[in-house]
Amino acid sequence: MLQSFLPLFLMTFFICLFIVLMQFLWRYIDDLVGKGLGIDVISELFFYAALTMIPLALPLAILLASLMTFGNLGERFELTAMKAGGISLVRVMKPLIALMIVIAIGAFFFQNYALPIAQTKMWTLLYSMRQKSPELEIPEGVFYDQIPGFNLFVESKNRETGVLNNMMIYDMSSGFDNARIIMADSGKLAFSSDQTNLYLMLWKGELFENLRQVGINATNSPYRREQFDSKDIIIKFDANFNRMDEEGMRNQYVGKNIAELQHTIDSVNVRVDSISRIYAHEILSAPVVGVARNKSEYVDGKMVNIPIKDITLSKPVDIDSVFHGENTGEYINCLNNAVTIAKRNRQEFEFKSFMQEEDTKTIRRHGIEMQKKFTLSMACIIFFFIGAPLGAIIRKGGLGMPLVISVFLFIFYYIIDNTGYKLARDGHWIVWQGMWLSTAILLPLGIFFTYKAVNDSAIFNRDAYLIFFRRLIGMKETRNVSMKEFVMEDFDKNTAIEKINDVAAMTTTLLDSAPARPSYKEFWQGGYNRLLIHQLTAAVDSTIEYISTSRDKRIVNRLNALPVLRSLLLYQPNAYKPLANAFLIILPLGFPIYILGKKQQAEFREDLTATREVLRQIANELVTQDNPTHNP
Repeated sequence: MLQSFLPLFLMTFFICLFIVLMQFLWRYIDDLVGKGLGIDVISELFFYAALTMIPLALPLAILLASLMTFGNLGERFELTAMKAGGISLVRVMKPLIALMIVIAIGAFFFQNYALPIAQTKMWTLLYSMRQKSPELEIPEGVFYDQIPGFNLFVESKNRETGVLNNMMIYDMSSGFDNARIIMADSGKLAFSSDQTNLYLMLWKGELFENLRQVGINATNSPYRREQFDSKDIIIKFDANFNRMDEEGMRNQYVGKNIAELQHTIDSVNVRVDSISRIYAHEILSAPVVGVARNKSEYVDGKMVNIPIKDITLSKPVDIDSVFHGENTGEYINCLNNAVTIAKRNRQEFEFKSFMQEEDTKTIRRHGIEMQKKFTLSMACIIFFFIGAPLGAIIRKGGLGMPLVISVFLFIFYYIIDNTGYKLARDGHWIVWQGMWLSTAILLPLGIFFTYKAVNDSAIFNRDAYLIFFRRLIGMKETRNVSMKEFVMEDFDKNTAIEKINDVAAMTTTLLDSAPARPSYKEFWQGGYNRLLIHQLTAAVDSTIEYISTSRDKRIVNRLNALPVLRSLLLYQPNAYKPLANAFLIILPLGFPIYILGKKQQAEFREDLTATREVLRQIANELVTQDNPTHNP
C-alpha cells in the first residue's frame, strides 16, 4: 500500500504546489516585473513562497493521491480480491492511516516552527521588492514619470549610443510653485557607481525656472531663463535592492509560534481588561444630569471618593414642570446644550472603543493563526478518510475522475474554510468556531464515506436512487422477468396453483377491506392495511420467483404483466390517528390530501384487480397444459 501511495502522493503534491505557486505569481506579478531584480532574489522569494503554500497544497495532494490509489485498486479488482481473501478495507487502509498520522504530526511541527520563519522572510522580501525603484527604461514619445519628482519626455533615442533626442523635462522636486522646465536637443543618462544617484548630461537647450520664493510678496512672480550648450544634473534615484529588516515582520502574527502567539494574546488581553476597567469606572462615575455619583472627602488626611447613594423618587420627574415659566428661547437653549453634551460624550466613548477595537483585532488575528497550527493536521486526516473510501466506491483510477472529484471537494472545503476564517476575523463568530467550521462539516462526510465503503454500499448506484425517487413521488414500476437460460428443476404446477390461489385470496381480502369510493370521513378513518400490503407484495414476489423457472414463454410474459404493488402513506391514513383526526377536523387542509389519496387508492384497487386477473389467467394456463381439452 505504501509503495502504491507514496509515488502518487509525491507527484500530486508537487503538482498542487506548482499550481498554487502560479496563483501566487499571478497575484504579485506587478510587484516583480520591471524592477531589475536578480535571479537569486526571485528564486529566494519563490522558495519561501513555496514553503508558505504547503498548507494549501498538502490536503489537496492527500485527497487526490488517496482517490487515485484506491480507485486504481478498485478498477483492477484488487480490492475485491483482498476482500475475498478476508482482508477488510480498514485493514487495507491501516498502513496509510499510520502514514497520515505521521504526516499530520509533521504538518503541525512545520506549521509551528518552519512556517513562521518562511512567512517572515517571504513577506519581508515582497515588501522590499515593492519599495524598490523600477528599472530605468525611458520610452519614446510618451512622458516617463517613474523618476520621483520628474516627468521626462524623449522623442527618440539611439539604442547603440544611448543618446536621447529632443528632450523635455519637468522638474517638480521643489514643489509645483517652483517647477523647472528644461528642453534640450539631446542628452544621456547614467548611474553613479553606488547606484544611488542618476547623472543626466544635457546638450544645447534652455531652462525655465519659477522664482516665486524670491518675490513672494510681489504682484508678479519673477522667473529665470537660461540657455546652455551643456548642463549636468544629479538626481537622487536609488536603484539598489534594499532588503528590509525582518524584525518588524517577525513581530507580526505570521512570524510567531504557538508559545509566542499565546504570550501576545495574554499580554493584549491584560491591557484590554485594564483599559476596559478604567473606561467602565469613568462611565460609572460620570455625572448624571449634572448630579455627581461621588463626593470627595478627606479621610485620615487623604482625599477619597465616596459613592453617593441613589435617591429613590416617590414619583417620576415631570420634565415639562422643570421648564415651567421659562421662555421659549431658554427652553430651546437647554435642550440644545443637552444634545451637544450627549453627542460629545458619545463621540468620546466611541473613540475609546475604536482604540480598543485594534487590540481586539490583534487578539483575533493571533487566535486565528494559533488555530491554523492544528486545523492543517486535522484536514490531512479528514481528506484521507474522504479520498480513500471514495476511491474504493467509485473504482476509477487514473487522473481524470479523481482529479474532477478532488477539485470539486477542495473548492467546497476552500469556500467553507474561507467563510469561517472571515467570520472569525471580523468578530462575528468566536475564533475557534470559525476556524473549525470546515472540519465540522467535512468530518461527518469522511465518516459517512468510510462507513459506506466498509459496508460495500453503492452510494453512486444510479438505479438505487431512481428506485428511491420513484417510490418517493409514487411513480409506477414495471416488472422485468426473463426466461432463465438454465433450469435445474421444473416447478410443481399444483404448488404454483396453490400459491396463486393464496395470493388471489389475499387480494380479495384487501379489496373488501375498504370501499371503492370512500367518503371524506371513510378516507381518514379507514384505508388499506399496509401490513397486509407488505405481506401480499412478498407473496406475489415469491410466486413470481417460483413460476419464473417455467419453460413456457407465454407464462413468463404474463408474469411481466403483474403490476408492482406500492405501499404509499395515503393507502392507510388512520395509521397515524392523531394526525388523521386533525386533518379530518380541519377541512381546508384535509380536503386536498383527500383528493390525492382517493386517486392513489383508486389506482391501488386497479393494481389489485389486475393482479388477481393476471394470476387467474396464469392458473388457467397451467391447468390447460395438464388438460389440453379443458376450456378455461
